[in-house]
Amino acid sequence: MGTPRLSSTPLPGIGVRYDLTTREQRRISVVAHRDGGRTLSAYRKDDPDACALSVRLSAGESDALIDALMPAHHSPSLLSTTELGLVAERIELSSTSHWNGRLLGETCMRTETGVSIVAVLRRAEAIPSPAPDFRLAGGDTLIVIGTREGVESAATILGRE
Repeated sequence: MGTPRLSSTPLPGIGVRYDLTTREQRRISVVAHRDGGRTLSAYRKDDPDACALSVRLSAGESDALIDALMPAHHSPSLLSTTELGLVAERIELSSTSHWNGRLLGETCMRTETGVSIVAVLRRAEAIPSPAPDFRLAGGDTLIVIGTREGVESAATILGRE
């Protein structure tokens, strides 16, 4: 049997698509929409490009599904960002981004959107709490926390080419 494989693809203005190929060579994808909703799709085994099922889930329905898949994933000491009106999201910086090679402080992210960039993922490295003099690079994934509106504005700003 093969090993399960997971890949992700940024969908500018929409969110991120996650594709899972199971050890049985079945393909499942989840589109994580910026509004917190999810679209879950399963593909036919005999034709991995033919969608056999596609279901749009609200943020609440997505949470319920996560609870069903991982019932022990919650801990009372964990911060639940949804109860506070905050969201955490990954935003990938493209290689053609206006911000490629520029300093994080030049984005004026917190001033313009109210969003905090709490970490940057670069290759196999995580840079927590990047300072304003941190130089951004294409392919970086920025972990941002803020309101839904702020995160959407941040994605727009960071998607600038």
